[in-house]
Amino acid sequence: MISTNDVRPGMALNLPEGLFSVVESQHVKPGKGKAFVRMKLKNVRTGAVLDKTFRAGENVPKARIDRGDYTFLYKDDMGFNFMDGETYEQMNVSFDLVGGNADFLSDGMTVRIAMFEGTPVDIELPASVELEVTFAEPGVKGDRVSGATKPVTLSTGRVIQAPLFVEQGDVVKVDTRTGGYITRVT
Repeated sequence: MISTNDVRPGMALNLPEGLFSVVESQHVKPGKGKAFVRMKLKNVRTGAVLDKTFRAGENVPKARIDRGDYTFLYKDDMGFNFMDGETYEQMNVSFDLVGGNADFLSDGMTVRIAMFEGTPVDIELPASVELEVTFAEPGVKGDRVSGATKPVTLSTGRVIQAPLFVEQGDVVKVDTRTGGYITRVT
């Protein structure tokens, strides 16, 4: 248990409504009445945002989230398989939890998995990844306008917009937060 006065953004709370991450916490002392704490909470499992108010000094259950580095091995019908680098234990993670991050996973990639009571609740990818371009239309000779882009397909199947000079077989760096092109590596 932790006092609502000590709650800070980034902490995890195990409330009756579910497991929440604190996005914002504001201590309010009105002119009349008792102080209270207004929090913006994000449900770790669903992503839904909830505004909740607590009395100042009220105790709330703090959740312990363990984070560890895992290596992506492969994808099968059951989900995505990861291996703990220290214990070599393998873990299967569902398609729902991985979600859109699947477009950036490549064999051997190290990701950070957040666990609550032995169950994975979140996957954190590196800020950028390097992926090979498997298909790209050739740039048209008269189409060299500054800033022009074309769709290219990456080795994971994701299609992104890249500059006209990017060709099939190139390796590009992609931002995992926005899904946008950063630079050509080779």
